[in-house]
Amino acid sequence: MATPSATASAFGARDHARAQQGTKSDTMPVLPASSWPTPPEGIVSEDLVWAETVAGGSYTHKVLARGTELRLTDLTGDACAHVLLYSADRPWERLNAADTVKVLWSAYLGEGHLLLSDQGRVLASITEDTSGRHDALTGTSTLARNTERYGDGTPQSASPAGRELFKLAALKNGLGPRDIPPSVSFFQGVRITADGTTEFTGSAGSGRSVTLRAEQPLTALIVNVPHPLDPRPTYICGHLEVLAYRARPTTPADALWDVTPEGRRAFLNTAEHLTARGIA
Repeated sequence: MATPSATASAFGARDHARAQQGTKSDTMPVLPASSWPTPPEGIVSEDLVWAETVAGGSYTHKVLARGTELRLTDLTGDACAHVLLYSADRPWERLNAADTVKVLWSAYLGEGHLLLSDQGRVLASITEDTSGRHDALTGTSTLARNTERYGDGTPQSASPAGRELFKLAALKNGLGPRDIPPSVSFFQGVRITADGTTEFTGSAGSGRSVTLRAEQPLTALIVNVPHPLDPRPTYICGHLEVLAYRARPTTPADALWDVTPEGRRAFLNTAEHLTARGIA
């Protein structure tokens, strides 16, 4: 750390800042993304558009083109990726966790599942999943609950709440607290038992990943904080790897279009919307 005298003047502060050039942090975005040392198998480095490691208790965000694939990896077995998606230039159309579960007749996210907007359109599809431990029912943690459990839930604390970090990510994309709906989360599982109670099933282990494909231009907000049902008394959350790369959206020839009648209708709604706007 620089001493106070070293950065007391504008010139000292400038010199200190410039001295950081070339240093690396394991939780800073890699720029350009193509310099990421280990692209996913079958992906050339030049196709990477986002490469970042998100520490526990932190967040990230990015605007993604239609067809981009977003791969999230739990590096330690303790990450929990809470995700919100918005139509990139129409943020009032956003992820609807209730419809994602209700319309597709499945409470459990996994490969082939569609993430739906409140307009009945497909925001993203899950193309790969090696974890199987996800949650579309609970949402993320709150300031009040984290303060009760850990003693603090503010963004600058050692135990920031997911909703508080979503507010910061939203603000950087011109959105406010009223624009934050219930989120879905990946890598910490929740099941509903026969008597209707919620069972926390935890992680499937380190190195597991899930890949989402953007079916229209998206703004993605990602928060990495402990799941609100995690029973451990301390705030534990491991690193999350975030990689995005150029790919292609689904087409009517893709089997994913016809998995369910409801899914096909959602894809048709999406195609009609994008075609009318000249995007597809």
